[in-house]
Amino acid sequence: MPALHKRAQPVAPKRRWWLWAIAGMFGLAVAATALTQIWRAGPPIVAFETVALAPATRVLAVNGRIAATNSVEIRPVLTGKITALPVAEGDEITVGQTLAQIDPAVQNAIVRQAMAAMDAAVVSQQQATEAYDRAVSLGANIARTTVEADAHAVELATQEVTRQTAALDQALAGLENHTLRAPVAGTILTLDAELGQLVSPTTPLLTLADLGSLLVEADVDETYATQVAVGQPAILRLAGEANNRDGHVSFVSARVDAATGGLAIKIAFDAPVTAPVGLTVTANIIVDSRDFALTVPRTALLSDTDRTDVFVVRDGVAQRQPVTVVDWPASRLIVTSGLTANDVVITDASGMTDGQAVVAEQP
Repeated sequence: MPALHKRAQPVAPKRRWWLWAIAGMFGLAVAATALTQIWRAGPPIVAFETVALAPATRVLAVNGRIAATNSVEIRPVLTGKITALPVAEGDEITVGQTLAQIDPAVQNAIVRQAMAAMDAAVVSQQQATEAYDRAVSLGANIARTTVEADAHAVELATQEVTRQTAALDQALAGLENHTLRAPVAGTILTLDAELGQLVSPTTPLLTLADLGSLLVEADVDETYATQVAVGQPAILRLAGEANNRDGHVSFVSARVDAATGGLAIKIAFDAPVTAPVGLTVTANIIVDSRDFALTVPRTALLSDTDRTDVFVVRDGVAQRQPVTVVDWPASRLIVTSGLTANDVVITDASGMTDGQAVVAEQP
């Protein structure tokens, strides 16, 4: 019996979906590249501002500290031990009030010795005077040489009294130096002395200050030393306060400190102020004020050569324009030449090239 054969079935082709996926991704990459090239071909969008005349000021910001207008450091004029200290830090002191007493035992002995010497000199002067008077009263009954000798003795005795009187005055003055008295009225800011302490003329005992008149002491960097002058207005803010106070520069030193490069200045308050000495104060000194000036942001400046330029937009093109500015530590600088009102200036010069096409966009 013949064998039976099954009919062969046709083989289905394998799916190639992954090839279509790769092709799709390639197409997207090509499209993205094309779009990127189109975007790059267009001019960049830049921020700009139109230059206009407006009020402008140059402000110098410095930090200072509250100080008393009149302040005196008290030191002894001799060496000794403090035996009395009747004052304390913060006390209000009147003129002539006793501040400290230095042990006067040795000086008291010197005074007593000087007094004894003067008393002896006075007695000798009286005796010499009496002898001379007796000689004169005898007239022709006494030798002339005796009278002259007695007269000379009176003269020497008188000179000795004068010398001993001066010595006593000097001893008394030395005794007075053992008592330290206030040369001015004020408040004791610092007290560095203690009872029983051995002090000398190099030892600061205390600082006396008039707190009724305060000012701000500060230093200005020598770069701006020629810009600061007496009378310039200042805006002051004390540490811990939110409001500003008006003031003015009252003193400018004639010497720059060679060690620090700082110029010492003082700023007076226009109205009396009460604050602790040493408090930090932020001061903005107005060194220049103009009613009409052209200004540009510092970011608009390009200084990659020996000159300073900005980029001005004209007919959709960035053109490099040389300018002169007043260099100052501020975010905006005054332009003195190179620009006119209504010029369109690119506010950020980084990455710009001369002649580059741009699209200006108001920030």
